[in-house]
Amino acid sequence: MKKQDSNHEIRRPVLVSGSGSYLPGNPVPKAEVDYYLGELTDAPLKIRKWLQRIRGLMAELLEVEFYHFAIDPVSRKFTEDNVSMSVKAATLALESAGEDAKDVQLIVYGSAHQDQMPTASVRIQEALGIDRCAELSIHANCTSAYKALLVASDMIRYGRYDNALVISSSMSSSELVAEYYNQPLVTKEELFLRYFLSDGASALLLKAAPDKKSGLYIDHVYMESAGGNKPSAMGNKRPAYWMNPKEEFEKGYHHLAQMFQEELRQNFHEAEGTVFVNGLKRMLKQYPVDPEEVKFFQVNFPSRHISELVMDECTGLGIRRDALYSKMSAMGYLGPPMAFLCLDKILKEEKLSNRDVVLSFVTEVSKFMQAGYVMSWRQF
Repeated sequence: MKKQDSNHEIRRPVLVSGSGSYLPGNPVPKAEVDYYLGELTDAPLKIRKWLQRIRGLMAELLEVEFYHFAIDPVSRKFTEDNVSMSVKAATLALESAGEDAKDVQLIVYGSAHQDQMPTASVRIQEALGIDRCAELSIHANCTSAYKALLVASDMIRYGRYDNALVISSSMSSSELVAEYYNQPLVTKEELFLRYFLSDGASALLLKAAPDKKSGLYIDHVYMESAGGNKPSAMGNKRPAYWMNPKEEFEKGYHHLAQMFQEELRQNFHEAEGTVFVNGLKRMLKQYPVDPEEVKFFQVNFPSRHISELVMDECTGLGIRRDALYSKMSAMGYLGPPMAFLCLDKILKEEKLSNRDVVLSFVTEVSKFMQAGYVMSWRQF
Protein backbone atom coordinates (compact mmCIF):
# COMPACT_ATOMS: atom_id res chain seq x y z
CA MET A 1 0.00 0.00 0.00
CA LYS A 2 1.26 3.48 -0.83
CA LYS A 3 2.26 5.70 2.07
CA GLN A 4 2.25 9.45 2.52
CA ASP A 5 5.08 9.04 5.01
CA SER A 6 6.23 6.45 7.53
CA ASN A 7 3.36 7.16 9.91
CA HIS A 8 0.37 8.02 7.74
CA GLU A 9 -1.28 5.73 5.20
CA ILE A 10 -3.21 7.23 2.30
CA ARG A 11 -6.89 7.30 3.21
CA ARG A 12 -9.25 7.26 0.25
CA PRO A 13 -12.63 9.03 0.45
CA VAL A 14 -15.55 6.59 0.68
CA LEU A 15 -18.74 7.51 -1.20
CA VAL A 16 -22.23 6.10 -0.71
CA SER A 17 -22.69 5.30 -4.39
CA GLY A 18 -26.11 3.64 -4.14
CA SER A 19 -28.82 2.71 -1.68
CA GLY A 20 -31.86 0.47 -1.56
CA SER A 21 -34.46 -0.83 0.87
CA TYR A 22 -37.17 -3.48 0.83
CA LEU A 23 -40.25 -3.90 2.99
CA PRO A 24 -42.25 -7.11 2.56
CA GLY A 25 -45.98 -7.19 1.90
CA ASN A 26 -48.51 -4.43 2.28
CA PRO A 27 -48.47 -2.05 5.26
CA VAL A 28 -50.17 -3.70 8.24
CA PRO A 29 -52.26 -1.33 10.42
CA LYS A 30 -51.47 -1.57 14.12
CA ALA A 31 -54.94 -2.98 14.78
CA GLU A 32 -54.06 -6.05 12.67
CA VAL A 33 -50.75 -6.99 14.32
CA ASP A 34 -52.29 -9.89 16.23
CA TYR A 35 -54.06 -11.12 13.08
CA TYR A 36 -50.72 -11.36 11.25
CA LEU A 37 -48.60 -12.62 14.13
CA GLY A 38 -51.36 -14.85 15.53
CA GLU A 39 -53.29 -14.81 18.78
CA LEU A 40 -51.67 -16.53 21.77
CA THR A 41 -54.64 -18.70 22.69
CA ASP A 42 -52.63 -21.11 24.86
CA ALA A 43 -50.78 -18.53 26.94
CA PRO A 44 -51.58 -18.32 30.68
CA LEU A 45 -54.83 -16.47 31.39
CA LYS A 46 -53.12 -13.61 33.24
CA ILE A 47 -50.78 -13.10 30.28
CA ARG A 48 -53.70 -12.97 27.85
CA LYS A 49 -55.44 -10.40 30.04
CA TRP A 50 -52.24 -8.37 30.21
CA LEU A 51 -51.98 -8.50 26.40
CA GLN A 52 -55.46 -7.05 26.09
CA ARG A 53 -54.43 -4.12 28.28
CA ILE A 54 -50.99 -3.56 26.78
CA ARG A 55 -52.16 -3.30 23.17
CA GLY A 56 -53.78 0.07 23.75
CA LEU A 57 -50.88 1.30 25.86
CA MET A 58 -48.32 0.31 23.22
CA ALA A 59 -50.34 2.07 20.52
CA GLU A 60 -50.18 5.22 22.64
CA LEU A 61 -46.51 4.83 23.63
CA LEU A 62 -45.16 4.13 20.15
CA GLU A 63 -45.41 6.25 17.05
CA VAL A 64 -46.03 3.24 14.79
CA GLU A 65 -49.10 3.32 12.55
CA PHE A 66 -48.09 0.54 10.13
CA TYR A 67 -45.86 -2.53 10.17
CA HIS A 68 -44.45 -4.91 7.56
CA PHE A 69 -44.41 -8.66 8.11
CA ALA A 70 -43.07 -11.29 5.72
CA ILE A 71 -45.87 -13.71 6.51
CA ASP A 72 -49.16 -14.72 4.91
CA PRO A 73 -51.73 -14.40 7.71
CA VAL A 74 -54.00 -17.03 6.15
CA SER A 75 -51.55 -19.80 5.18
CA ARG A 76 -49.23 -18.89 8.11
CA LYS A 77 -46.28 -19.34 5.72
CA PHE A 78 -43.37 -16.93 5.50
CA THR A 79 -43.13 -15.07 2.20
CA GLU A 80 -39.49 -13.97 2.57
CA ASP A 81 -36.41 -14.64 4.65
CA ASN A 82 -33.33 -12.64 5.62
CA VAL A 83 -31.47 -13.65 2.47
CA SER A 84 -34.26 -12.96 -0.04
CA MET A 85 -35.01 -9.54 1.47
CA SER A 86 -31.29 -8.69 1.53
CA VAL A 87 -30.93 -9.61 -2.14
CA LYS A 88 -33.86 -7.37 -3.10
CA ALA A 89 -32.46 -4.41 -1.14
CA ALA A 90 -28.95 -5.01 -2.53
CA THR A 91 -30.29 -5.19 -6.10
CA LEU A 92 -31.97 -1.81 -5.66
CA ALA A 93 -28.75 -0.33 -4.26
CA LEU A 94 -26.79 -1.62 -7.25
CA GLU A 95 -29.40 -0.28 -9.68
CA SER A 96 -29.35 3.15 -8.07
CA ALA A 97 -25.57 3.23 -8.44
CA GLY A 98 -25.63 1.93 -12.01
CA GLU A 99 -23.37 -0.97 -11.04
CA ASP A 100 -23.43 -4.70 -11.80
CA ALA A 101 -23.37 -7.32 -9.04
CA LYS A 102 -20.49 -9.17 -10.73
CA ASP A 103 -18.21 -6.20 -9.99
CA VAL A 104 -18.82 -6.26 -6.21
CA GLN A 105 -15.57 -6.97 -4.38
CA LEU A 106 -16.85 -7.23 -0.79
CA ILE A 107 -20.14 -8.08 0.93
CA VAL A 108 -20.58 -7.25 4.61
CA TYR A 109 -23.88 -8.37 6.12
CA GLY A 110 -25.20 -7.29 9.52
CA SER A 111 -28.15 -8.78 11.41
CA ALA A 112 -29.33 -9.14 14.99
CA HIS A 113 -28.30 -12.80 15.23
CA GLN A 114 -28.17 -15.91 13.08
CA ASP A 115 -28.16 -19.68 13.60
CA GLN A 116 -27.62 -20.76 9.98
CA MET A 117 -24.76 -22.49 8.17
CA PRO A 118 -23.43 -21.44 5.70
CA THR A 119 -23.72 -17.86 6.85
CA ALA A 120 -26.00 -15.27 5.22
CA SER A 121 -23.26 -13.31 3.42
CA VAL A 122 -22.30 -16.22 1.16
CA ARG A 123 -25.97 -17.07 0.54
CA ILE A 124 -26.51 -13.47 -0.56
CA GLN A 125 -23.42 -13.69 -2.75
CA GLU A 126 -24.81 -16.80 -4.45
CA ALA A 127 -28.26 -15.30 -4.94
CA LEU A 128 -26.73 -12.20 -6.55
CA GLY A 129 -24.77 -14.40 -8.95
CA ILE A 130 -21.34 -13.26 -7.75
CA ASP A 131 -18.80 -15.97 -8.53
CA ARG A 132 -16.08 -14.72 -6.18
CA CYS A 133 -15.81 -11.90 -3.63
CA ALA A 134 -14.76 -11.26 -0.06
CA GLU A 135 -17.56 -11.50 2.53
CA LEU A 136 -18.32 -11.17 6.23
CA SER A 137 -21.37 -11.70 8.42
CA ILE A 138 -21.69 -9.63 11.60
CA HIS A 139 -24.34 -10.34 14.23
CA ALA A 140 -24.60 -7.76 17.01
CA ASN A 141 -28.24 -6.78 17.41
CA CYS A 142 -29.00 -3.17 16.35
CA THR A 143 -25.31 -2.23 16.13
CA SER A 144 -24.59 -4.87 13.47
CA ALA A 145 -25.40 -2.59 10.53
CA TYR A 146 -23.06 0.09 11.86
CA LYS A 147 -20.29 -2.45 12.41
CA ALA A 148 -20.78 -3.75 8.88
CA LEU A 149 -20.47 -0.17 7.67
CA LEU A 150 -17.32 0.40 9.74
CA VAL A 151 -15.59 -2.73 8.43
CA ALA A 152 -16.53 -2.11 4.80
CA SER A 153 -15.68 1.60 4.77
CA ASP A 154 -12.30 1.06 6.45
CA MET A 155 -11.40 -1.72 4.02
CA ILE A 156 -12.14 0.65 1.13
CA ARG A 157 -10.51 3.65 2.81
CA TYR A 158 -7.22 1.83 3.29
CA GLY A 159 -7.14 0.25 -0.16
CA ARG A 160 -8.01 -3.39 0.44
CA TYR A 161 -11.11 -3.17 -1.79
CA ASP A 162 -12.54 -0.56 -4.16
CA ASN A 163 -16.21 -1.18 -3.42
CA ALA A 164 -18.49 -3.02 -1.02
CA LEU A 165 -22.13 -3.97 -0.58
CA VAL A 166 -23.19 -3.35 3.01
CA ILE A 167 -26.47 -5.05 3.81
CA SER A 168 -28.74 -5.52 6.82
CA SER A 169 -32.01 -7.39 7.22
CA SER A 170 -34.39 -8.39 9.98
CA MET A 171 -37.08 -11.11 10.11
CA SER A 172 -38.39 -10.22 13.55
CA SER A 173 -41.77 -11.79 12.80
CA SER A 174 -40.20 -15.25 12.74
CA GLU A 175 -39.54 -14.92 16.49
CA LEU A 176 -42.86 -13.24 17.24
CA VAL A 177 -45.49 -15.40 15.56
CA ALA A 178 -47.74 -17.39 17.86
CA GLU A 179 -46.43 -20.68 16.46
CA TYR A 180 -42.87 -19.89 17.58
CA TYR A 181 -43.63 -19.83 21.30
CA ASN A 182 -44.09 -22.54 23.87
CA GLN A 183 -47.13 -20.56 24.87
CA PRO A 184 -47.76 -21.89 28.41
CA LEU A 185 -44.29 -20.55 29.34
CA VAL A 186 -44.44 -17.07 27.81
CA THR A 187 -43.82 -14.01 29.97
CA LYS A 188 -44.60 -10.32 29.57
CA GLU A 189 -40.99 -9.58 28.65
CA GLU A 190 -41.18 -12.11 25.79
CA LEU A 191 -44.36 -10.63 24.30
CA PHE A 192 -43.51 -6.95 24.73
CA LEU A 193 -41.57 -6.99 21.45
CA ARG A 194 -44.57 -8.04 19.32
CA TYR A 195 -45.91 -4.50 19.11
CA PHE A 196 -42.99 -2.57 17.68
CA LEU A 197 -40.71 -4.89 15.70
CA SER A 198 -41.12 -5.24 11.94
CA ASP A 199 -39.50 -6.96 8.93
CA GLY A 200 -37.34 -5.51 6.16
CA ALA A 201 -33.90 -5.03 4.62
CA SER A 202 -31.67 -2.22 3.41
CA ALA A 203 -28.34 -1.92 1.60
CA LEU A 204 -25.66 0.56 0.60
CA LEU A 205 -23.08 0.33 -2.15
CA LEU A 206 -19.84 2.00 -1.06
CA LYS A 207 -17.07 3.02 -3.45
CA ALA A 208 -13.63 4.54 -3.23
CA ALA A 209 -13.83 8.07 -4.64
CA PRO A 210 -10.31 9.43 -5.10
CA ASP A 211 -11.61 11.79 -7.79
CA LYS A 212 -13.89 14.56 -6.64
CA LYS A 213 -17.53 13.59 -7.12
CA SER A 214 -20.60 15.14 -5.50
CA GLY A 215 -22.41 12.90 -3.05
CA LEU A 216 -22.69 11.57 0.49
CA TYR A 217 -19.36 10.59 2.02
CA ILE A 218 -18.61 8.47 5.08
CA ASP A 219 -16.51 10.57 7.43
CA HIS A 220 -16.44 8.39 10.54
CA VAL A 221 -17.98 5.23 11.99
CA TYR A 222 -17.86 4.50 15.71
CA MET A 223 -18.56 1.52 17.95
CA GLU A 224 -18.25 0.58 21.62
CA SER A 225 -19.74 -1.69 24.23
CA ALA A 226 -20.90 0.14 27.36
CA GLY A 227 -22.39 -2.96 28.95
CA GLY A 228 -19.38 -4.66 30.48
CA ASN A 229 -20.74 -4.06 33.96
CA LYS A 230 -24.45 -3.97 33.10
CA PRO A 231 -26.80 -6.97 33.07
CA SER A 232 -28.28 -7.95 29.74
CA ALA A 233 -31.67 -6.38 29.11
CA MET A 234 -32.54 -8.35 25.96
CA GLY A 235 -31.86 -11.84 24.68
CA ASN A 236 -32.79 -15.49 24.88
CA LYS A 237 -31.73 -18.23 27.29
CA ARG A 238 -29.77 -20.35 24.84
CA PRO A 239 -26.38 -21.46 26.17
CA ALA A 240 -23.16 -21.10 24.19
CA TYR A 241 -23.55 -24.54 22.65
CA TRP A 242 -26.22 -26.33 20.61
CA MET A 243 -29.11 -27.67 22.64
CA ASN A 244 -31.42 -30.52 21.78
CA PRO A 245 -34.22 -28.66 19.91
CA LYS A 246 -36.93 -30.53 21.82
CA GLU A 247 -35.41 -29.61 25.18
CA GLU A 248 -34.90 -26.01 24.06
CA PHE A 249 -38.57 -25.68 23.13
CA GLU A 250 -39.81 -27.43 26.27
CA LYS A 251 -37.82 -25.00 28.43
CA GLY A 252 -38.66 -21.95 26.31
CA TYR A 253 -34.99 -21.06 25.96
CA HIS A 254 -35.58 -19.86 22.39
CA HIS A 255 -37.97 -17.08 23.46
CA LEU A 256 -36.59 -13.58 22.82
CA ALA A 257 -37.22 -11.28 25.77
CA GLN A 258 -36.65 -7.62 26.52
CA MET A 259 -36.69 -6.19 29.99
CA PHE A 260 -38.72 -3.02 30.40
CA GLN A 261 -40.07 -0.65 33.01
CA GLU A 262 -37.86 -0.20 36.10
CA GLU A 263 -35.09 -2.68 35.25
CA LEU A 264 -34.43 -1.17 31.84
CA ARG A 265 -34.74 2.37 33.19
CA GLN A 266 -32.06 1.75 35.83
CA ASN A 267 -29.59 0.39 33.27
CA PHE A 268 -30.33 3.01 30.64
CA HIS A 269 -29.64 5.91 33.00
CA GLU A 270 -26.15 6.70 34.25
CA ALA A 271 -24.71 9.32 36.56
CA GLU A 272 -24.22 11.97 33.86
CA GLY A 273 -27.18 11.16 31.63
CA THR A 274 -28.50 8.25 29.59
CA VAL A 275 -26.12 5.60 28.31
CA PHE A 276 -27.10 6.77 24.81
CA VAL A 277 -26.07 10.40 25.26
CA ASN A 278 -22.92 9.50 27.18
CA GLY A 279 -21.92 7.24 24.28
CA LEU A 280 -22.79 9.94 21.74
CA LYS A 281 -20.60 12.39 23.65
CA ARG A 282 -17.68 9.95 23.47
CA MET A 283 -18.19 9.56 19.71
CA LEU A 284 -18.35 13.32 19.15
CA LYS A 285 -15.24 13.84 21.27
CA GLN A 286 -13.38 11.40 19.04
CA TYR A 287 -15.01 12.67 15.84
CA PRO A 288 -16.05 16.31 16.39
CA VAL A 289 -19.04 17.61 14.43
CA ASP A 290 -20.35 21.16 14.09
CA PRO A 291 -23.94 20.82 15.40
CA GLU A 292 -25.03 23.61 13.06
CA GLU A 293 -24.17 21.38 10.10
CA VAL A 294 -26.28 18.41 11.29
CA LYS A 295 -29.16 18.34 8.81
CA PHE A 296 -30.50 14.94 9.85
CA PHE A 297 -30.03 13.16 13.19
CA GLN A 298 -31.08 9.56 12.67
CA VAL A 299 -31.80 7.78 15.95
CA ASN A 300 -32.83 4.14 16.16
CA PHE A 301 -35.35 4.04 19.01
CA PRO A 302 -38.70 2.25 18.80
CA SER A 303 -40.35 4.42 21.44
CA ARG A 304 -41.47 8.02 20.95
CA HIS A 305 -41.01 8.58 24.69
CA ILE A 306 -37.37 7.45 24.62
CA SER A 307 -36.65 9.46 21.46
CA GLU A 308 -38.01 12.59 23.11
CA LEU A 309 -36.03 11.86 26.26
CA VAL A 310 -32.71 11.59 24.44
CA MET A 311 -33.52 14.61 22.27
CA ASP A 312 -33.94 16.66 25.45
CA GLU A 313 -30.32 15.76 26.22
CA CYS A 314 -29.06 16.08 22.64
CA THR A 315 -30.27 19.66 22.35
CA GLY A 316 -27.77 20.35 25.13
CA LEU A 317 -25.08 19.24 22.67
CA GLY A 318 -26.30 21.79 20.14
CA ILE A 319 -28.25 19.31 17.97
CA ARG A 320 -31.52 20.87 16.81
CA ARG A 321 -34.68 19.04 17.80
CA ASP A 322 -36.05 19.40 14.27
CA ALA A 323 -33.03 17.49 12.93
CA LEU A 324 -34.45 14.23 14.37
CA TYR A 325 -35.19 11.90 11.45
CA SER A 326 -37.40 8.83 11.77
CA LYS A 327 -39.49 6.71 9.42
CA MET A 328 -40.75 4.34 12.10
CA SER A 329 -44.39 5.44 12.03
CA ALA A 330 -44.85 4.12 8.49
CA MET A 331 -43.05 0.81 8.85
CA GLY A 332 -42.44 -0.18 12.47
CA TYR A 333 -39.01 -0.70 13.95
CA LEU A 334 -36.84 -2.89 11.71
CA GLY A 335 -33.89 -3.13 14.10
CA PRO A 336 -30.46 -3.09 12.36
CA PRO A 337 -31.75 -2.23 8.84
CA MET A 338 -33.21 1.07 10.07
CA ALA A 339 -29.75 2.67 9.86
CA PHE A 340 -29.46 2.15 6.10
CA LEU A 341 -33.17 2.43 5.34
CA CYS A 342 -33.26 5.98 6.70
CA LEU A 343 -30.19 6.83 4.63
CA ASP A 344 -31.95 5.43 1.56
CA LYS A 345 -34.96 7.65 2.28
CA ILE A 346 -32.77 10.70 2.89
CA LEU A 347 -30.88 10.21 -0.37
CA LYS A 348 -34.03 9.67 -2.42
CA GLU A 349 -36.57 11.94 -0.72
CA GLU A 350 -34.66 14.80 0.92
CA LYS A 351 -32.48 17.68 -0.23
CA LEU A 352 -28.86 17.79 0.89
CA SER A 353 -26.58 20.78 0.38
CA ASN A 354 -22.82 21.16 0.57
CA ARG A 355 -21.43 20.26 4.03
CA ASP A 356 -24.78 19.02 5.37
CA VAL A 357 -24.14 16.30 7.95
CA VAL A 358 -26.11 13.12 8.54
CA LEU A 359 -25.44 11.97 12.10
CA SER A 360 -26.64 8.67 13.54
CA PHE A 361 -26.25 6.85 16.83
CA VAL A 362 -27.81 3.74 18.33
CA THR A 363 -27.95 1.97 21.69
CA GLU A 364 -29.04 -1.65 21.76
CA VAL A 365 -29.99 -3.20 25.09
CA SER A 366 -28.91 -6.85 24.82
CA LYS A 367 -25.58 -5.72 26.30
CA PHE A 368 -25.61 -1.96 25.68
CA MET A 369 -23.50 -2.08 22.56
CA GLN A 370 -23.47 1.31 20.84
CA ALA A 371 -22.49 2.62 17.43
CA GLY A 372 -22.81 5.63 15.19
CA TYR A 373 -21.67 7.33 12.02
CA VAL A 374 -20.98 10.77 10.62
CA MET A 375 -21.61 11.36 6.92
CA SER A 376 -21.44 14.60 4.97
CA TRP A 377 -22.66 15.80 1.60
CA ARG A 378 -19.93 17.24 -0.59
CA GLN A 379 -20.70 19.33 -3.64
CA PHE A 380 -18.00 19.63 -6.28
